[in-house]
Amino acid sequence: YCLVVALGYLSFCQITRVYVFDYGMYSADFTGPMMVITQKITSLAFEIHDGMARKEEHLTPGQKILAIRRMPSLLEYFSYNCNFMGILAGPTCSYNDYIGFIEGEPRRHRDLEANRKANGMLKQSEPSPNMVVVRKLATCFFSLMVFLSVCKVCPVERNVDDDFIASTPFYARVVYLYLSMLTTRPKYYFVWTLADAINNAAGFGFNGYNIDGSPRWDLISNLRILDIEFATSFKVFLDNWNIQTAHWLKRVCYERCPYNPTAATFILSAMWHGAYPGYYLTFLTGIVITLAARAVRHNVRPYFLGSDTHKLIYDIITWAATQIAICYTVVPFVLLSVGPSIKFYRSCYFSLHIGCILLAVALPVKPRHLRLKDQQKNLRHLEATDSNCNQKAKTT
Repeated sequence: YCLVVALGYLSFCQITRVYVFDYGMYSADFTGPMMVITQKITSLAFEIHDGMARKEEHLTPGQKILAIRRMPSLLEYFSYNCNFMGILAGPTCSYNDYIGFIEGEPRRHRDLEANRKANGMLKQSEPSPNMVVVRKLATCFFSLMVFLSVCKVCPVERNVDDDFIASTPFYARVVYLYLSMLTTRPKYYFVWTLADAINNAAGFGFNGYNIDGSPRWDLISNLRILDIEFATSFKVFLDNWNIQTAHWLKRVCYERCPYNPTAATFILSAMWHGAYPGYYLTFLTGIVITLAARAVRHNVRPYFLGSDTHKLIYDIITWAATQIAICYTVVPFVLLSVGPSIKFYRSCYFSLHIGCILLAVALPVKPRHLRLKDQQKNLRHLEATDSNCNQKAKTT
C-alpha cells in the first residue's frame, strides 16, 4: 500500500508538472526531491515489514542486513527522509545505514568485524574523507567542463533530423549516435558525484576497507564512471549507472515480484522517472534488450572462455554492442516525445528490437527460480566442502 500511495502521488505531481506547467523543459523543481523521498519512504516500509512481519528464514541475506527490528521514532523518520545531504539529488540510502552514521556506528549491521579480519586489518576509527572529497570534486569539475564544451557540438536531436538521415550513411549515423549520447552523460556524472561528495564531506558513505587497507567511501555512490564507459554487457552498464536507484528497484520490486520481475522492474522505473512517453519507450525497449543480452551471455560466452585471446575478442565485441544498445535504448529518454522517438527507431529499421526479440526467443535461458535453486545448491555444496576441509584440518 505504501508503494502504491507514494508512487501514485509522485505520478500525479509529475503529470501536473509535465502537462500543465513546462512540457519538455529540464528544470529543477519539487519533483526531484519527491523522487528521492518516494524511494526512501517505500524502502523504509519494506525494511520495517521485513524486520517486524516476516520470518527470518524467509528473508534473503540482503534483506536480513537491512531489516528494521524497531519502529523508528517520528524524529528518526523525518531525519532519514529530509536530511539536508540528500534531499535535492539523493542518493538514497537504507535506513540502517543512515541511523548507523547518525549514531556514530557505521556498518554496525554489515558485520564490519568480519570484513576487517578478512582484510587482515584492524582499524578502530573511521578514516578522514578529505582526499576522497577532493578527488570527487575534481571529477565534478572535469565532468562539468566536458559537458559545457561538447554538449552543443553533438546534439542528440540531430539523430532525427531529416537531412542528416537522408545524407548520412548508416554506419556514420551509428557513430554519431554513440558520440551524441556520450556527450549527455557528463551532466549526470557531475550531479551524482557532487551529491556523493557532499555526503562524504559530512562523514556519510564509509564502506569499510579494501584488501590493501585503503578506505572505501562508496557506500552510497551512484555511479562508477570507468565501469560504465567500458561495460561489456547491458547488465554491467545498468549495475554501475544510478546505483542506488537500481538497488531500490531490486529491493522493492525485483526480489519480491513473483512473475516477470524483469519487466515489472523496468515498468516501475519508468513510472518513477516521470510522465514523458519517451521514458516508457526507453524502459520497454530495455526489457527486450535485457532478455536478449542475458540469453546471449548464457549461451555464447562459455565458448570464448577457453583462452585469453578469445575472451579479449568477446569483450571487444560485447563492449561495442553494449554501447550501441545503450545509445539506441536511451534516445527516447532524451527526446521525451513519441513522435521523434518513433522516427528515430524507424530510421534504424527497428533493427535492435527485431534482433533482440529473435535472440530472446531462439536462445534458451533457465527461468529465474531455477537459476536461484542452482545457486543455492552450489552454495550448500561449497559450505559442505568447507566444513569437511575444516573437520579434516582439525583431525590432522
